[in-house]
Amino acid sequence: MYVHILLLLFALNLQAQTALFNNGNIRIHDQGQIGFHTSLINNSSFDQNLGLAGFYGNNTITVSGAFIPEFYDTEIANDKGVLLDTGLNVINNTNFVIGNFISPRPQPNIHFNFLEAAFSVGENDFSKIDGYAGVNNQQNFTFPIGDEEQFRPLILNSNDTNTFAKCAYYFENPTSPPSFPQVFDLNKKPRTIGEISSIEFWHLEGSVSSTVSISWNARSNIAAITGDAMNIIPVGWSISGRSWVNLGVTALSGDLTMGFLTSDNFIPNDYAIITFASVATPKEILTLDNYLVTPNGDGINDWLYIPELELSKDDTLKIYDRNGLLVYSEANYTNGFTGFANSDNMIINRKIGLPSGVYFYLIAMKDLNLNFQGFLYLKR
Repeated sequence: MYVHILLLLFALNLQAQTALFNNGNIRIHDQGQIGFHTSLINNSSFDQNLGLAGFYGNNTITVSGAFIPEFYDTEIANDKGVLLDTGLNVINNTNFVIGNFISPRPQPNIHFNFLEAAFSVGENDFSKIDGYAGVNNQQNFTFPIGDEEQFRPLILNSNDTNTFAKCAYYFENPTSPPSFPQVFDLNKKPRTIGEISSIEFWHLEGSVSSTVSISWNARSNIAAITGDAMNIIPVGWSISGRSWVNLGVTALSGDLTMGFLTSDNFIPNDYAIITFASVATPKEILTLDNYLVTPNGDGINDWLYIPELELSKDDTLKIYDRNGLLVYSEANYTNGFTGFANSDNMIINRKIGLPSGVYFYLIAMKDLNLNFQGFLYLKR
């Protein structure tokens, strides 16, 4: 049986409005179909449904009321979309034809909810969830989300079953997002992270360690953060650290106009938002200078001090004289050079210290994959 709802009226604030008002007398039986061409006000249980509930027409449909409706299969073919003022649960399949299910981003508790084993087909730029989508009791899931104009999915692959996870895409600047309750300083980051996207981000909630796959396109303007697509990384705003963190890359493909990446494992609830960034180049991370060492006991430049080495946990320092002879070497340098040699090479007058003059240094920060060279002047 196909129930085709054209018009039902109810009174609200003395005005007649078009809507279906459910007080508990509707149920869709097996093989049954119901087509909504008007808004649904659901003030009673509307669950244990089978069959198909479709949203059709060319006028915006609103789903509201005190109870969340729960459908077995659902479908949208309405180019003006379906506005969710309350949530909507789906047990089995959601078929996207045309139009968006729209949930209010400032109210993330209102979302389109995929129950255990639920899935979707047909999502595209013209038909998706514009706002928050939730998933229950699934380990791997592709959130069919985006904004008004584009489909921007996030693929969640978890190490265990998610009791609940939720995600939305924001085409907004993280430093001043109009529909997100928090702002994010793009400068609060370690030196190993370069530029961070000011174009878009995802908000993902989940308590299970997972990887995510996200993609970029021409609208993402990746060229603004890097000139090499192979330098793109996913970053998340750490809630506890109040700064950006590199989430790691396990897969990466594409160019500056289109591509995708997959992150390393992380717990979504540890991060407020996720977006794209670039790996900082050595020049962006730090620049080492030439140095002066004057070991005369006055407390000024008595030893070689390179504060940037504190960023590395696996570094080496080597110092050579002007003839290329290694005079000093230290792993994980801790301000040990005071003008005396420590190498096994033949050093003249080793006990009185190295002579004044220009020396050449080499530094390797192995954990950061960085190498530097420069000069130091030793003055006695």
